[in-house]
This record gives sequence, C-alpha cells and structure tokens, in this order.
Amino acid sequence: MLDLKFIRENSENVKQNILNKNEKTSEVVEQIIDVDSKRRANLLEVEQLKNVRNVVSNEIAMLKRQKENADDKIQAMKECSDRIKILDDELREIEQELFNLQLKIPNMVHSSVPIGKTAEDNVEVRNWGSPKVDGNYKDHLSISKELNILDFERGAKVTGAGFAYYIGKGAKLERSLINYMLDLHIEKHGYTELIPPLVVNRNSMVGTGQIPKLAEDMYYIEKDDLYLIPTAEVPLTNFFSNEILKAEEIPTKVCGFTQCFRREAGSYGKDTRGFLRVHQFNKVELVKLCLPEESYNELELLVADVEEILQALQIPYRVLSLCSGDTSFSSAKTYDLECWSPAEKKWLECSSCSNFEDFQARRAAIRFKRTPSSKPEFVHTLNGSGLATSRLIVSIIEQYYENGRIRVPDVLVPYCGFEYIG
Repeated sequence: MLDLKFIRENSENVKQNILNKNEKTSEVVEQIIDVDSKRRANLLEVEQLKNVRNVVSNEIAMLKRQKENADDKIQAMKECSDRIKILDDELREIEQELFNLQLKIPNMVHSSVPIGKTAEDNVEVRNWGSPKVDGNYKDHLSISKELNILDFERGAKVTGAGFAYYIGKGAKLERSLINYMLDLHIEKHGYTELIPPLVVNRNSMVGTGQIPKLAEDMYYIEKDDLYLIPTAEVPLTNFFSNEILKAEEIPTKVCGFTQCFRREAGSYGKDTRGFLRVHQFNKVELVKLCLPEESYNELELLVADVEEILQALQIPYRVLSLCSGDTSFSSAKTYDLECWSPAEKKWLECSSCSNFEDFQARRAAIRFKRTPSSKPEFVHTLNGSGLATSRLIVSIIEQYYENGRIRVPDVLVPYCGFEYIG
C-alpha cells in the first residue's frame, strides 16, 4: 500500500495515477484524507487528555500528601480516563477503516513506465529469435491429440473447462522443463528453493495485493477462510512477512515450483482454447527482496534470468515494457515476456517480471535494518515467472513439431531421457 503521508501530500498525483492505471477508485483518495483528519484529531485529543490526566494525577498525589480532600480531582481523572478509553476504541475503528481504504489504492507507476490505456500502448524493448510466420502450422491441441501427450477433454470431464491431463512423454516433458528451470535458477542464478503451501490465509493474499482487488479471480475455501494460490508469489513473498531482515541478508532471492489456480472470472470473450487460458497451471516463480536503491537494477537482472531460459530453449520471444493501463494494481513497473506461437501466429505471455517497490512490503510488514541501531525500513519486493509452463509448452510443441513428431529441446534431453516425442 501507499504511505499515508505520501497520499496526503500528493493527493492529486495519486488520483492521476489511479486514472493512468484504469482504476476507478479516485474518490477513495478524498475519503482517506477525511478519515485521516479524524484520526489525527482523535490523536490530538487523546494526547491533550493524557497530559491533563498526568497533571491531575500529580495534583491528587500532592493533595494526599497534604491530607486534603482529593475527591473532585479523582472524579475528574476518572472522567478523563473514560474519555481516553472511548477515543482509543474509536481510534482502532478509524485506523481499520483507513487501512481498508488504503488497500483500494493501486501502486504508483515508475517514471519510466509509458502512459497508456491498453496492451496496444505497451512498448517493445527487444526481441530475440526468428518467429515462424510463413506457412500453416499445426496447433498444440491437434498435435497433443495426435501424439497423446495432453488431454483436455478428460480434464473437462473430471473437473471442468480449463483443466488438463499431461500424459506419458507429455508429462515427462513438463516435469523436465520444471526441473531444468529450477536447477538453472538455483545453481547458476543463486536463488534458494522453497516448496511452499498451495493454500494461504487472507492476510497473505492482502500482503501481496491480490485482495481485495482480485478476490473474484481466486479460488476460495469458505469453510477454512483459505485461498488456493494464484501464483507462488504469494507464499514466497509472505515467507518474510512481519519480519525485520539484516542488511547483509539483502538481496534475498527465493524460487519455487507450484501449481497455480485462477478462476479467470474476467476472461469472458478471450481465447480459452487448450493451454491459452487455463484455471490450473504450473509455474516456477522468482522472488527478490532488495534494498530500495538497488531494486530497478535487480529488476533488469530478474528479466535476464528469465530470458536465459527462453534462449536456451531456442524459443523466439519479445520483451515488453507495460504501459500504465496494463500494469497490475500492485506493480510499479512490469516487463512482460512473450513467446511465439507459430499456429496462432501471435505472441503469448509466458512471464511477467515486476518491481513493487515497497508496496507489498508495507502490506506484509517486511522490513530491514541497515545497521543494528538503524530504524527499520521497508524492503523493495520483486517477482517474476521463471517461467509459467502452459503457454511455453504451446510454443515448444508448435515450434519443435516436424514430420509427425516433436523434437525435444537440447537442454531438456538430459532431463527427459529421450530426444523425440512420437
């Protein structure tokens, strides 16, 4: 969340940022300012009353030492204390209201983010490889059916639309891809692997910014008040919630593989065929906690970690700097990486790499100390898909299919134990 003082002192900029992000909560800014005024008035009155109580307490003590009647003073102090209790109760309610309002305000975009409304306004930063654009290519659905490596019909039968089975060598290819990505990030890029829970509590979802903004897109277990994770970003980042790190522990880099679950409540009208949009998918997630002054350099390094995998797989891709209107609620700056689908003849997002600055850290109370005696500061948090496999598998299947079989990318052969599928 944004710092309350920042909102108060930069209210017009915050309102404009809300509009730039295509959010509809600009009226909340004035509500926050009004409620904050009540909070500060409350605190002022409490402070004044506590001063009065201290003075009266001293007067009572003096009267008792002089063996004089202090009943009026005692009554006055009781009334003062009762009023303080009432104000303290009101303050707790005001602060909760203020917190709930702050949760509705999106993060400020970084000055380098292009201002725009839709994905059409995103800016291509660079591209790599030569996309297959000429000719007719089989899509991943028909190839998967032909080679019996994915089954969407049985997935729909057992669960519903947006779920699939991996079969035989298709399952081995998926598992090999995940293991390859984990090994590279751990052994070369210096991330520490975590195997996190797949369900999290409400506080964790608030901490990383999915709630309240994206609550409708989440799978919710009402009986236990728990959520299936939409991304490992949630449990990996919240691993550090309510903690104060030492400066020498930063940057901290963790990664983890999980299944991810999304209702995709807002996907009506979008392409939902096969792996183009699913409700359960596999993903290797990268999370960084770093010093504020280093976070944007760390963002570039994060993107480079992801690009290395795509290059090793020989998958054509491009890197986009997202415009303000396409940047997520919690992000200050995001790069999307998109791999090429020969059959669809379009780019498919397979990774998002974001710098949240201190937005998540404030919500999740993740801080650090530069020295043992320093005042705690909020870390900057970053995360990136390194990578999500569903659309990457689409690209691999279509890119490497030829003469009735799929050639396994060279870097995956040692993990698969075979060179071809089919």
